[in-house]
Amino acid sequence: MKETYKDYFHASTAARRYARGRPRFHAFAVERIARFLEIEKPLGRALDVGCGTGLSTRALRAIAERAAGVDLSVEMLAQAERTENVEYAAASAERLPFGAGVFDLITISQAIHWLDREKFFDEAGRVLKPGAPVVAYDNYFQGRMTGEPRFEQWYRGEFLVDFPVPPRGRREFARTSERAADFVLFHEEFNANALEFTARSLVDYLVTITNVIARVENGGASIDEVYERILTGIEPFFGGRPKMLEFVGPIWFLRANH
Repeated sequence: MKETYKDYFHASTAARRYARGRPRFHAFAVERIARFLEIEKPLGRALDVGCGTGLSTRALRAIAERAAGVDLSVEMLAQAERTENVEYAAASAERLPFGAGVFDLITISQAIHWLDREKFFDEAGRVLKPGAPVVAYDNYFQGRMTGEPRFEQWYRGEFLVDFPVPPRGRREFARTSERAADFVLFHEEFNANALEFTARSLVDYLVTITNVIARVENGGASIDEVYERILTGIEPFFGGRPKMLEFVGPIWFLRANH
């Protein structure tokens, strides 16, 4: 039976923080996707599922003539920048508002752990053209600052204690067929990378993750209190200068096995 996870993304305040603070790593992931799939000319149409504020959807325009993004949160979609040949729809991954066989690619960025996989893959098999892949990707913050081991001690010993990870589904894929439309993992890669942050831009990012959203939107603390608390904790590690924070970017490639 599918476990139900709380929706943390409908609050307008959370959506505004998300639009401002999320790292823009998506173009790098799309470049890796294009390289592995050997996409040499733009695809006709690509779909981005769980698109949030559209950062991952707009990145698809590098490899697709048209891109569509879907998300359940109207508040998230309201923050999405509108650009040419990019459309958005308020819809769930389990009930996609598109006809059969219309997409050349589906991507899911930082959202696979919120989906009912069985129902989603049924829908993916329906809206994709024959043989077209589903690619799920993420960029996991490792809680580490390059050259500063004390930061990881703060992150694990203070931040994650104050803001524990809320319940969510699994992120990884096994090398067996996914139930439903019989999608099979045929390639995966994990790309280590580092992104530059100032103390304030790192706080802007940390207040977008569900650890913090769960506390704030449930009334456990105000966003101003949380922001200042985190900033006070991390400023000594920056010394007024930008620093590199470490991430790992997994990419999973799946295709229907029929």
